[in-house]
Amino acid sequence: MHSNSLASRIGVGAACLALVGITPVCAAAALDDLAGTWSGNGLMKPSDGPREKVRCKVAYDVTKPGRSLTLALRCASDAYKMVLSANIEQDGTELSGNWFESEYRQGGKVYGTNKDGLIEARIEGNTVAALVTIQTKGNHQSFLMDAPGCWVSEVSIELNKEAK
Repeated sequence: MHSNSLASRIGVGAACLALVGITPVCAAAALDDLAGTWSGNGLMKPSDGPREKVRCKVAYDVTKPGRSLTLALRCASDAYKMVLSANIEQDGTELSGNWFESEYRQGGKVYGTNKDGLIEARIEGNTVAALVTIQTKGNHQSFLMDAPGCWVSEVSIELNKEAK
């Protein structure tokens, strides 16, 4: 069983992963192109320990073409598991939305910009805050998160879109 403090610290990783893949170069086309399943591997760095391998899978459902999507994300390492849902909206270059991680019962807001296919965002919850950078090129995504002072202080993940 995980403590509430562990739950709040894990929440930042889960929140940041909510943004994985939301990188429209052209809003309508790119959001729509995300529909489907993406998976990959990476590393997370707990503030009090060594880097740990993490495996992730995310399913995107475009709810309003070019404007919004929902996602369902699952990530696991040898020691932790995250199950996250999120709703993301785009208005021009501005991104906003909310997220909820059900394993650790944490949630919050997502704010950011998407300019020329590069997302720079801030993830916030009651006890978490992080900066995220995401780049998508074709069927490949790179995700970087920095959360100084949080339990999960760094996350880097490489994802690929699965064939239909």
